[in-house]
Amino acid sequence: MQYTKGYASPLGGMLLACDDTGLVGLWFEGQRYFARGLTQPRETRATHPILRETARWLDVYFSGREPGFTPPLHPAGTPFRSEVWRILCGIPYGTTTTYGAIAAELARRRGASRVSARAVGGAVGHNPISLIIPCHRVVGADGALTGYAGGLDRKSRLLALEGIIKP
Repeated sequence: MQYTKGYASPLGGMLLACDDTGLVGLWFEGQRYFARGLTQPRETRATHPILRETARWLDVYFSGREPGFTPPLHPAGTPFRSEVWRILCGIPYGTTTTYGAIAAELARRRGASRVSARAVGGAVGHNPISLIIPCHRVVGADGALTGYAGGLDRKSRLLALEGIIKP
C-alpha cells in the first residue's frame, strides 16, 4: 500500500508519497514526471510516520536550515538510476556538483574508463524524491543552471535558499 499527503511549500504545492518502507516520491505539483510510479490502491494518510517526518524535514529545509536528518527513502528505479541517486544523496547542503563529476565518480566506482554525462542527466532528471535526493544541486560544467524537473525558476530559488547563488 502507498500513502500520500499534500504539502504547501513556499515554492508551490507538493505531493509526498510513501510505502511502509520509506518515501517513494516527493514532487512539486506540475513538475515533469509528477507522481510517476505511484500505484493503486493508495490512501491519503497525513498521519503516516514517514509522511510526518518528511513534512518536518521540509519545514526545516524551507526555513533556510539544513535538516540534519533524512526520512527513510525507498525510491524505485533501475540499478543505474539508483546508483546515481545514491551519489546525489552525498552532495552536501549548500554545495553543487556537475553531471560530469557524477559521471566520473560512477566510472571510478565501476572501474570503467568513462560513463556518459548524458546518461547521468537522464537519471538525475527522473529522480522521484525532489529536494531530499538533491538533484537541484547538479549544474552544468560551466556552472549554468540546467535541467530541473520542477523548473529552472524553482531550481534557482532552492539554490538561493541554500546560499549557493544570490536570490
